[in-house]
Amino acid sequence: MGRTMLNQEKQLLTPQQLKQQYPLTAKLQQQVQQHRNTVQNILNGQDHRLLVIAGPCSLHDPKSALDYAQRLQKLQQKVQKEIFIVMRAYIEKPRTTVGWKGFLYDPNINEQCNLEAGLQQSRALYLQLIELGLPLAGEILNPMATAYLDDLLVWGAIGARTSESQIHREISSSVAFPIGFKNGTDGSVQIALDAIQSAQAGHDFFALGQQGLPVQKTSLGNPKPHLILRGANSGSNYDVHSIRNIQQKVKGHMPTLVIDCSHGNSGKDPLKQPEILKQIIEERHLTHVRGVMLESHIEDGAQKISDDMVYGKSITDGCLGWEKTQHLLELIAATLKQKEMA
Repeated sequence: MGRTMLNQEKQLLTPQQLKQQYPLTAKLQQQVQQHRNTVQNILNGQDHRLLVIAGPCSLHDPKSALDYAQRLQKLQQKVQKEIFIVMRAYIEKPRTTVGWKGFLYDPNINEQCNLEAGLQQSRALYLQLIELGLPLAGEILNPMATAYLDDLLVWGAIGARTSESQIHREISSSVAFPIGFKNGTDGSVQIALDAIQSAQAGHDFFALGQQGLPVQKTSLGNPKPHLILRGANSGSNYDVHSIRNIQQKVKGHMPTLVIDCSHGNSGKDPLKQPEILKQIIEERHLTHVRGVMLESHIEDGAQKISDDMVYGKSITDGCLGWEKTQHLLELIAATLKQKEMA
């Protein structure tokens, strides 16, 4: 089985030690802050552009991740007046039962958890991506991991299974970048609305300090918590009718909206994402959606882990291939430009 009868512990690097090994330069720190400000301005409605969080379901291969990132950066230059792209750079994969937990845990994809290597390789990869000029998005899955990478992200998400977690709400209240909360897998939006209210507030809570010790952390509240509509097991919730139903339930200030074109909204069919995004753009004048999420990689679909894997193809959820992604975002940029001129 590969495990002993006793629980084991292995001491890891502290967040401070990892950041000293793989430092963020002053120049890149300024770039990250500028990108955070841009994302926040879009979510606040001060920047008219559409926020697009696009990238693999989960990063698993640094070579293909950098290849994808270079393509994404070139595309950003073409569509920058209408769209602001943030690369989805998820290194943790939530599992319903068991399975590969992500690059952070098993960077060699050999079923041998190596968190120290995962932390080092993840931070090194993130820095390479940032050096290309890209803003990065991550999912806050294990709150303890946040302290190792919190200076590199410009946007974060809390998943459908963890939006109800007090720990995730507390850690979200302490990070310096906007956080989106997904509705529950059963379609419940209330858990995300409650999470937004909690993350806006300040908290005192247990956390992992930069020196690797438990600390009492005092947070001031998140700069821009918002709602991510990701659909449900029973169907989608990205259309104007669904959003109006949510507006009626809120009975007050409607939170900023980001829509996940995958998961429940696509019925887990990645090739449906383009049609979903096109409809979102057509209805945007009624819904005021600020951003969208796309699961995208170099190749269409997904594959199982094996000794002969296809380069640039997801090993978790299926993705939209690069050619379709590029065509889609160029089309969306052109559509947005036409709507502005009309």
